[in-house]
Amino acid sequence: MKHRDVALAILVSAIWGVNFVVIHVGLDSMSPLLFCALRFGAAALPAVLLVGRPKVPWRWVVATGVALGVVKFSLLFAGMAAGLPSGLSALVLQSQVVFTLIFAMVLLGDRPGRRRFAGVALSGAGIVLIASQLGLDRPVGAFLLVVAAGAAWGLANIAMRKAQAADMLNFMVWVSAVATPPLVVLTLSVDGPSAVWHSLRGLDLTAFGAIAYIAYLSTLFGFGVWGRLIARYDAATVAPFAALAPVFALLSSALLLGERLHWYDAAGGAAILGGVLLGAVRVRREPPPEPAAGAGRASRTAAGTAA
Repeated sequence: MKHRDVALAILVSAIWGVNFVVIHVGLDSMSPLLFCALRFGAAALPAVLLVGRPKVPWRWVVATGVALGVVKFSLLFAGMAAGLPSGLSALVLQSQVVFTLIFAMVLLGDRPGRRRFAGVALSGAGIVLIASQLGLDRPVGAFLLVVAAGAAWGLANIAMRKAQAADMLNFMVWVSAVATPPLVVLTLSVDGPSAVWHSLRGLDLTAFGAIAYIAYLSTLFGFGVWGRLIARYDAATVAPFAALAPVFALLSSALLLGERLHWYDAAGGAAILGGVLLGAVRVRREPPPEPAAGAGRASRTAAGTAA
């Protein structure tokens, strides 16, 4: 990758990592469901009027919108609102690696290699280590909500894989548009119209800034740049940079929110991220042996001319 593109990939990972601090700030003035509805509504409008029609079948837009937009983020926001620290939430959410492998095997008939199984086992061990230290400052219910968000992300990964979206910005705008109406209905049903109206009237510049950051920087800018990088290179080259997001989440949570990082969080996080990278990074294969001089002279001449 060019240096400029490496810098862009790291920048997007940093934006996605700081996203967890922003979620924490936004949840101080909004319920999890209202925050989700406003986030996806802001990402969808007015962008949906500018990006054109969806470029993938509607069923995959709807499936991703429900799994990613409605279920995953509602559960993640609820888990963080219930008390799971921001940096730790970023790590636990990487349980999606385990669920993605399971769903791919069950739903798509995938047969992953030993490296991916080893990576999933390593990530699973990290999640178990973190789970063994749950207590008053990290409630079990909150932890389970974020793990469930990881499962929903795993389903969303399957839907996104089937969609094969070449234009990620177009895809994410329409996913946001699909997710917004059910989130609005859920918010009104769970929170109640009067509570929603009271929350909306009380939004301040900090709350609007949190919505704007997540909708425009994290969703539209982040996925737009990410999609361009994947189109320019390939998913296997770009995807490992996403493992930096939890690192940025932990650092920003410690610096901006004063969250403490315990040794078991660091060890569990290292195992989770190591497992992600182990399953994502391709092993470079040895080139095939050179053909005999006589047999391969013509083909080598043609290849040299083309180069």
